[in-house]
Amino acid sequence: MSAPAPSASTASLSYEQAGVNYDLIDPLKVAAQRAAAATAGHLAGHGFTEVPASRGESAYVVDVGPFYLASIVECLGSKALVADEMKALTGRSYYEGIAQDTIAMAVNDLITVGATPLVVQAYWAAGGSDWFGDAQRAQALVAGWKAACDRCGVAWGGGETPALAGIVESGRIDLAASCTGIINPKSRLSVGDQLGAGDAIVLLASSGIHANGLSLARKLTERLPQGYLTEVAPGLSYGEALLAPTVLYSPVTEALARAGVTVHYSANITGHGWRKLLRHPAELTYRIHTVPAVPPVLRFIQQHAGHDDREAYSTLNMGAGFALFVPREQAEQTVAIARAEGVEAVLAGQVEAGAKQLLIEPLSIRFASDDLQLR
Repeated sequence: MSAPAPSASTASLSYEQAGVNYDLIDPLKVAAQRAAAATAGHLAGHGFTEVPASRGESAYVVDVGPFYLASIVECLGSKALVADEMKALTGRSYYEGIAQDTIAMAVNDLITVGATPLVVQAYWAAGGSDWFGDAQRAQALVAGWKAACDRCGVAWGGGETPALAGIVESGRIDLAASCTGIINPKSRLSVGDQLGAGDAIVLLASSGIHANGLSLARKLTERLPQGYLTEVAPGLSYGEALLAPTVLYSPVTEALARAGVTVHYSANITGHGWRKLLRHPAELTYRIHTVPAVPPVLRFIQQHAGHDDREAYSTLNMGAGFALFVPREQAEQTVAIARAEGVEAVLAGQVEAGAKQLLIEPLSIRFASDDLQLR
């Protein structure tokens, strides 16, 4: 039986209460970006230059002459903790999906600048050597990592597997991936210089929570009658729903490139939820007239955490895992190509001249420029 709806007196559970406060994290990111920008001159000693507009984007781009190189490093976050708890409850290993989540965190960021992923590196830091002694779990991690690489057409170059007792908690693992890609031809570069009024906004569907918002989702189990085994939908537990692997979007972006679709800008909708649609610094209005279906697990989290629509859409992906900004005349083709690659897509809105803001009209939500400070 599904969990009962919370009473009207149930207090809202915020992301900050779950241990994540972007007001503290984001200023460090901005400071780091400014310090990093001061190092760009070192590239000149090698005969290369950076693409300045990639500063503050999801991947960093270097001009090496005949093509661009892009790179990114991302960690999984706390989703592995859900897999560990579900293993204790069900006896199943969920680490094949966890591997895909980790690679997706890097690859889905890399492709926002128009890059084709080439090489992935693994970082698997365990709380002790005994973590690797669980053969079922370790083999699932390897198999899932290779399967995700195969899906993206990317080489697995190598990695690091340190045992960090005293830094990583015993019995746990910290997973991360770095990815290097190529932008060739150079015309595929997508850092927003062509983004403008009239562009269409196409949203690619998510499979669920992906790998962002897990701190909140884990905290929520304290309110649920059966914890991770609480039903979200008939036959689907909360834990299983949370562990649906993150969608890998690079097959879609590669198919778009082959078809000649011009992507003016992209956004990986991860932390900060739909506010990520405001990532580009340009003064533009993003008007959404159609929202995708919300996965049951995200609606469940919203309900039981006591979030209104504005808070939910500012934190979670709410069914949209990736945004593509394309010429209006190529919008329907973009949707069709995504669906042909097995990813549901919707023509959600358009870019307009005006103040920097995101208007989600069906929900009467407005996010302004001061709702996202990443630069």
